[in-house]
Amino acid sequence: MGGFDGGVVAAVSSNGEYSFTKPNRDSITLLAGLGVEGDVHAGVTVRHRSRVAQDPTQPNLRQVHLIHEELFDEVAADGHRVRPGDLGENVTTRGIDLLALPTGALLRFGDGGAVVEVTGLRNPCLQIDTFQDGLLKRVVGRDPETGAIVRKAGIMGVVREGGIVHPGDALHVELPAPPHRPLERV
Repeated sequence: MGGFDGGVVAAVSSNGEYSFTKPNRDSITLLAGLGVEGDVHAGVTVRHRSRVAQDPTQPNLRQVHLIHEELFDEVAADGHRVRPGDLGENVTTRGIDLLALPTGALLRFGDGGAVVEVTGLRNPCLQIDTFQDGLLKRVVGRDPETGAIVRKAGIMGVVREGGIVHPGDALHVELPAPPHRPLERV
């Protein structure tokens, strides 16, 4: 997988109803401070049902879900067929090591002006195994050396600047000033 240069948007997805998967779109519109226009997870406060049940007033740090398409290639080696939008992401990328980004990195999309600030790692849930049995253990595991939990099901972010995002848009990363904080689950 690439570093932080040369990334591209492989697909964009949204859904106005709660469902695990999201249909692909020709474009999505990101709204500053809210998320993806028309998506069930857009909002200033949490929208994911499990988070709403805990505390509906907490800020929505999960406005936009991004996954690297390379993950689909990785899980295909174990017989899992996953396509863009299948894991509920809004933006599927290629060529950027999303999981290695630090908290606070800015993702700039194409010429549409959209900017997403990275807030943390997606915390994969049991719905992944409902989608495809055994897939959860492929996207969440343990580092064999340290025993630390490794989450590979993408990253989350908040919309800092609105704009339209299309498949094929270039993706540029701006790193925050050091020291960089590694991503934690949000």
